[in-house]
Amino acid sequence: MRILVTGASGFIGSGIVERLLAEGHQVVACVRNRRNLSGCERLSMRRVDLTRMLSADVWAPLLAGVDAVINAAGILREPHPGDFERVHYQAPMALATACIKNGIRRFVQVSALGHPEDGEFVASKHRFDQALLKAAELDVIVLRPSVVASLRGSYGGTSMLRAMSALPLVVFLPGEGSQKIQPLWLEDLARMVERSITHPPGSSVMVGSVGPEVVTLRDYLLATRRWLKLPEPRLMIRVPMGLVGLVNIVGDGLRAGPLGRVMGCMLARGNFSDGSCASAADHLGIQPRSVMDGLSQSASFVQDRWQARLYPLVPLAWLALVVIWVVSALSGFLADPDTFGPLLSRMGVPGRHQAALVLVTSSINLVLALALLLRWWLNGVLVLMLLSVLAYTLGPGLLASEQWLDPTGGLVKNLGLIVLILMVMVLEDRR
Repeated sequence: MRILVTGASGFIGSGIVERLLAEGHQVVACVRNRRNLSGCERLSMRRVDLTRMLSADVWAPLLAGVDAVINAAGILREPHPGDFERVHYQAPMALATACIKNGIRRFVQVSALGHPEDGEFVASKHRFDQALLKAAELDVIVLRPSVVASLRGSYGGTSMLRAMSALPLVVFLPGEGSQKIQPLWLEDLARMVERSITHPPGSSVMVGSVGPEVVTLRDYLLATRRWLKLPEPRLMIRVPMGLVGLVNIVGDGLRAGPLGRVMGCMLARGNFSDGSCASAADHLGIQPRSVMDGLSQSASFVQDRWQARLYPLVPLAWLALVVIWVVSALSGFLADPDTFGPLLSRMGVPGRHQAALVLVTSSINLVLALALLLRWWLNGVLVLMLLSVLAYTLGPGLLASEQWLDPTGGLVKNLGLIVLILMVMVLEDRR
């Protein structure tokens, strides 16, 4: 079969594509970027921006020769207001309409388990689920997974759970840590999706894509910690839910990682099947494997521990760069000419231009700090920061070499800052 997959380069989407290719299918992968997918000859990639794919006509050229469609696209946070509605409802609805016009009947929707009250992330997905199930011209399977885990990697909420389990000496628990989840292996979800395409149950249905066991968040975190081969925590610290809510508000404000009110609400309420959805075993003939057994019986590697322990440091490193550049800008604006004049003179800068040069460089620092804070053109800003540190280091380092021996270590500390910027450039790539 020739199958179109949206969100194909995401954590869930890439697992689905891998399964489809392993079963011999041809895949049309609709992606935001071309990374994270294989170079298989049966895989063709189409770069799409779902916020612009809002009419059936723009989807029609992509559906030539396609037998079935899988929608695995989703965003945890809105880059722009209204993107939940566009990505989770309008764009897939336009795709479903295009399928009907082109005679394509099989449509699999990878949704999310949760309650609309948890936030627009869930609510927008569920609106499309309901609209899709009413389309009589389509054979629809809606899959609603709980927490999706994999031994080979993580993304979003599962990365956050790994990080929570890997803190040195302690594990922080939201409230009592008694929130219930029903984790599912990514590989089992991919099997469900492939079975939905090749052996549909015969009528449109909503399937709860969950693992065989309901576990508490506390037990899941401890099992993940043991899988990472980390020592048992010395302390289990219970964090009041009011404080958890405040942290989630800060996460939304910083727009760093999955931490936010939506994820917080989903975890606080719990994320498990209440029996309102059909079971995968009954409708798809697939019995998911136990995630807890898999964690206890599988090996982890040093890269898993690196990822888990570095994950919470990424926003701290990002915030440190923002603070450094803000302070650098303010120190330049407030500096007395007597402090920077001697150094600039030794570097050959005429006295009449020194104040202007300090003002310009301080303004550049402030602009870079604000751009990084607001996450505008993130990679470009980090490159400019790297170039500015190199300039600030090589200029005085070559023209006033005695600065290397300054007791405060100004130039020498720049070497560590260069490494920090390079690390943030790598760690910010979370795909």
